Amino acid sequence: MATEATGAPAEAPAPQEKGKQQAKPAAAKDTPTTGGDAAGEQKLTPAQLKARAKAEKAARRAKAKEVKEAPPAAAAADAKGGKGSKGGKQEGGQSGSQQRATHVPMAKRIQTSQAHKDVHPAVLAVGQQMATFALKDSIARLEATLLAFKKVIESYETPKGNSLSRHFVPHVLNPQIEYLTECRPMSFSMGNAIRFLKSQVNKFDIDTPEDEAKESLLEFIDIFINERITLAEVVISKNAAELIDEDGVVLTYGRHRLVEKTILRAKSNGKNFAVSIIDDPYDQGGKELAKTLQQAGIPVFYSPNLGGLRVHLERASNVLLGTEAIFANGSLLAPAGTADVAMAASAANVKVVALCETINFDRERVSVDSLTYNEIDPERCSAESFRLMFDTTHSKYITGVITEFESGTDFAPAQAILTLLRKREDPTIA
Repeated sequence: MATEATGAPAEAPAPQEKGKQQAKPAAAKDTPTTGGDAAGEQKLTPAQLKARAKAEKAARRAKAKEVKEAPPAAAAADAKGGKGSKGGKQEGGQSGSQQRATHVPMAKRIQTSQAHKDVHPAVLAVGQQMATFALKDSIARLEATLLAFKKVIESYETPKGNSLSRHFVPHVLNPQIEYLTECRPMSFSMGNAIRFLKSQVNKFDIDTPEDEAKESLLEFIDIFINERITLAEVVISKNAAELIDEDGVVLTYGRHRLVEKTILRAKSNGKNFAVSIIDDPYDQGGKELAKTLQQAGIPVFYSPNLGGLRVHLERASNVLLGTEAIFANGSLLAPAGTADVAMAASAANVKVVALCETINFDRERVSVDSLTYNEIDPERCSAESFRLMFDTTHSKYITGVITEFESGTDFAPAQAILTLLRKREDPTIA
């Protein structure tokens, strides 16, 4: 869904300081006459020279201030409604859409030559894949990042006079993280995993041998990938498959890895049911999902956009949605359009269940809109409009969430799962 530019005011002229107007006569006198007096500079009085120097200094300050302050001022005015401009264009040629785009992050390709000299080649490759969306799913990005970090750890050697616990994070790990963040905004799963990895490094004593510490970190990453990604996916799809009714109709939006595995597992369990797919008209991942399900012998109803949502909901028995993240207030961050599906399903009294690994839970931050935490689609960002990649769904439209911590057909509100997570990570919590 593209957001059209509303326009923004023209940039305010740079302020002038006292003395700038007084300097003009002096500057004029500084020009040699046609008589060709080579010592024309010397004919200026001390007062004129002082005025000219003051004017030049004021001009430099005004120019620096204009460069530093003009973009925020223009952006602030744009947020107020774009008064004072015509056609949504800035004096510098930027539209209001481009001004807003500077405040919401967007993936971009970073030349490898511009990367920090300490960025590992494996991390450079992952960053390029993220920037071009060859790695798109948050969990796929997380796993690729952790595997690249393993190579960083394997090649690391602690400098003399340092210890791994003090040197590795600020001087080695942080440059890798900064580069990946420049290529594409970090996913919530990546942020959580990196926090756990840093915590693991900080547990090492200053006298811990390097080989022992590195081996421990490599083992930690392997266990993390196995438990929080591989096994989590298996458990979630198994539990969610129990929710699919015999001869029912499952409705989903776009294509999400967990939803796809859930549907295929339910089919392998011998259940007969149909699937309605409401596709994202931009991403069109639902087309690929429809082909996969048809090949598995599952009847599929397909709509290329949200226009067919109401009709499909009339025969749906439940809705399964994949998510990008879940916030501390229970709101979902998911592909743009998910909120529309959830709200329509809730209004039609159709059960809405979200599938999400706990590594995608944000335990601290909350979200009540779709602008606070989002990304701009780099493929659909122009001078006139841009598209946000995600939207936020309020928890009241979600019946429950299935994670790897749930069992059987049980599912719970996100807040209950967050409480469980806090207790598992901090046993001191009552």
